[in-house]
Amino acid sequence: MSNFLFDEFKGTTPTAWKQKIQADLKGADYNETLLWKTEEGIVVKPFYTSEDRSNQKINTPKKGFNICQTIFIDDEKIANSLATDALKRGANSIQFKANSVFDYKIVLQNINVKSTFIYFNFYFLNEEFQIELSNYIKSKHTFFQTDIIGHLAESGNWFVSLKDDFKKLDNIVKSTSNCISVSGDLYQNAGANISQQLAYTLAHANEYLQHIGSKNAHKINFIMSVSGNYFFEIAKLRAFRILWETLLNEYDILDTEAHLFVQPSLRNKTLYDYNVNLLRTTSETMSAILGGANTISTIAYDTIYHKSNEFGERIARNQLLILQQESYLNEAQNFADGAYYIESLTEQLAEKALEIFKQIEQSGGFLKQLKDGKIQKKIKESSEKELEKLNKKEIVLLGTNLQSNKNDTMKNDLELYPFAKKRNIKTLIPPIIKSRLSETLEKERLQEETN
Repeated sequence: MSNFLFDEFKGTTPTAWKQKIQADLKGADYNETLLWKTEEGIVVKPFYTSEDRSNQKINTPKKGFNICQTIFIDDEKIANSLATDALKRGANSIQFKANSVFDYKIVLQNINVKSTFIYFNFYFLNEEFQIELSNYIKSKHTFFQTDIIGHLAESGNWFVSLKDDFKKLDNIVKSTSNCISVSGDLYQNAGANISQQLAYTLAHANEYLQHIGSKNAHKINFIMSVSGNYFFEIAKLRAFRILWETLLNEYDILDTEAHLFVQPSLRNKTLYDYNVNLLRTTSETMSAILGGANTISTIAYDTIYHKSNEFGERIARNQLLILQQESYLNEAQNFADGAYYIESLTEQLAEKALEIFKQIEQSGGFLKQLKDGKIQKKIKESSEKELEKLNKKEIVLLGTNLQSNKNDTMKNDLELYPFAKKRNIKTLIPPIIKSRLSETLEKERLQEETN
């Protein structure tokens, strides 16, 4: 291509841009006036140039992203019907959730388990069942989202005990592939900032590496959540791939990439003006795509208060289909390469997260920090800062703390309890509680409806 037109213009250095800006500020300080710093210390500048490129190669998926439908197994025949219908309507991946063992032959009937990406997320630990199911399917596209440390962090207890849980996990690792998951979504949905999410997910994974051995690193997959900070969430997923690769390099592992299962966060979803949730999840799934997610399972706009229903699930699935096929984002995982702003954010987030990770490891590791309550304390502090910003309207949830519709009522539409539940059970450690930002405001409005 000819450079004729470009040769007509002289390049401008970042220093020259800054000098021009400083002159236009008429005495105001550039750093204080135009540099924005987040709570976690990430600096956002008013302009970026090629000098902000990190030139960091990020190994993102090569064949686009999977569209996933999440299905809870209560009745095996119904679960199978929902799964086969979703696959006919555009999904190419299914996440099955279950509270107890089930008849997997019925659940998987008429599903091509060799070509369909299938994720099993169990709220129980049964090594015999998991091994049996894995042997039945025998597919590299099957992933088990088994996370005993994540269960401890969220519930405050092991399934049975530390010794028993790890013994069962050892048996699972010996006999199956893609068999361990790290629930990074827990930290996001509980209110951790982005640097903390990255660091805790990495330290969480490192506990498994130290226990099961680095030779099994390829058997670990990750669950992540993305929220509404569009560019930061793109950078977050990219930063995690860098961090995971960096950690594995320390174990002399060079050929294992992070497999990311990504969902929109529930943290910023609202009960009132719930249709805005459609806008939020659309933005968030775009972040997931451009950030390099392997599989994306979006959430229905009414998932907070309605039981799973055909309309909500269809709309959620169609959001991804539109982004994939009508917005031409089918293979967009590397679109952010070379974007100065995103590359700068990615590098900063990775550096901040690595600092936190090193502090955790120097203090005895992730499990010890959990047992000491230090992880929980840090997340709580971050969550409280976020709530304070919401109350000051520095964080805006449209229809909830800004431009709320007083005629919008929800009391008679609640099929599910929409708030974090308090559990009166004895726990080994303080649990990390997922909660939504708008819960206090919504409780007040529901009370007003009652009155």
